[in-house]
Amino acid sequence: MPSAKGDITLVTITNSAGASVTLSSVGAGIVRFIVPDAAGKMADVVMGYANPADYLYDGPCAGKVPGRFANRIARGQFSLDGKTYQLAINNGPNALHGGPEGFQNQIWHTEIVADNIVRFVYTSPDGEEGYPGKLTATATYEWTEDNQLKLTLTAVTDAPTVVNLTNHAYFNLAGHNAGSVLDHILQLDAHLYLPTDSNLVPTGNLDSVAGTPMDFTTPKALGRDIKADFPALNYGKGYDNCFVIDGWNPGTLRRAAILTDPRSGRAMEVLTTQPGVQIYTGNWLTGSPAGKDGYTYSDYDGVAIECQALPDSINKPQFPSVVLRQGREYREIIIFKFINQ
Repeated sequence: MPSAKGDITLVTITNSAGASVTLSSVGAGIVRFIVPDAAGKMADVVMGYANPADYLYDGPCAGKVPGRFANRIARGQFSLDGKTYQLAINNGPNALHGGPEGFQNQIWHTEIVADNIVRFVYTSPDGEEGYPGKLTATATYEWTEDNQLKLTLTAVTDAPTVVNLTNHAYFNLAGHNAGSVLDHILQLDAHLYLPTDSNLVPTGNLDSVAGTPMDFTTPKALGRDIKADFPALNYGKGYDNCFVIDGWNPGTLRRAAILTDPRSGRAMEVLTTQPGVQIYTGNWLTGSPAGKDGYTYSDYDGVAIECQALPDSINKPQFPSVVLRQGREYREIIIFKFINQ
């Protein structure tokens, strides 16, 4: 399909049970995700648009891989090896998701690796959006017979740089056009979260969720505390915060979250090697491009569960490093595993 940036490639992978995922070369994105409910009824459970070209420059970053650095870098500035870099500013005073021309707004090269594996590749030139070093990123999706989507994110560079990749799909396990997700039940394996300033940049502290609306250590409806008078919720009109995954060790796959829809019985387990998970309850989805199946999205119609490095890590030496140097490989895994309750 043509766009102003070139041809858009769509690839659908279907397993023997008829469950499928459709991927797009725009931002290496997930644009359709059809899985069964507890009764075997199929539905598409990710937010998406009717026109494939509308994924370019959309505000929600729906389904895509943002980069070179997902989430926020304060004031769009960081120093590396004694040199200060100024990034493109596109979120108040900050750089968000790599800037206005971030990876999510590029058409990636598509490779069919196997019947159930698709790889997308994007090469970011030195200086793109202010980032140093030529960086080649890959996003490899593998769809299994037991309804697991494994996303392997890798990157290599020819000069010291920073990198933080994730997937920004918005899930509604009742169906993408089923309305609010605030009745979905979320459990996080995270006893700490990152408090932020009013611009959603972490202060650098790691605070306990205990006794706060940020506590999802036991299953809780997304909407139960979302209107509580609490700084994190006031700043973002809902949840838009990073949680620290319990027991994180580099390269080790751990469970981050379980999301359940009581209506359909669908549940999704999220596993990752990443240290953090950003929970964003779709607080600003109203005004999105025209949705699939003639649907118009509203605020809180989807929830993003974004496994990633901690935001603004390059300016927070106490956070795990996000520096990538030549001769090393960035490699992280995210798994979306669908199960029925």
